[in-house]
Amino acid sequence: MGIKERAAQIIEEFEMFDNWMDKYNYIIELGKELEGLEEEFKTKKYLISGCQSQVWLVSEFKDGKVYFRADSDAIITKGIAYLLVFVLSGSRPQEILDYDMDFLEKIGLKQHLSPTRANGLNSMVKQIRLYALVYKTKEQQGN
Repeated sequence: MGIKERAAQIIEEFEMFDNWMDKYNYIIELGKELEGLEEEFKTKKYLISGCQSQVWLVSEFKDGKVYFRADSDAIITKGIAYLLVFVLSGSRPQEILDYDMDFLEKIGLKQHLSPTRANGLNSMVKQIRLYALVYKTKEQQGN
């Protein structure tokens, strides 16, 4: 399953809910499914700047694909991190760079976040794209 298929699955799941309180509760539930990170990764090196709460994002490049793991000290943010990890992890760097993240608009997330949370979401997306760009560059250089 690729990025677009995983994004479509998230969109479909969010369509089941009629109001934003139910969607927020679902995001919280999704956050509980995020495995989290070992303490060794909860350092400044992996901390996403620009987030209201603490969010750590770790990436790994294996067999031409980027795999992400994340954690947060805030339940809503942890759920948002889950969405990004679920949709983007296991994809080729170019696929991540090419994807426009429209699923965030389609589920209404961007419109229903506070400005500080929206800023945090943008920071997470920016860091994911940066990881993808680094791996793409390394791949092109044969490293």
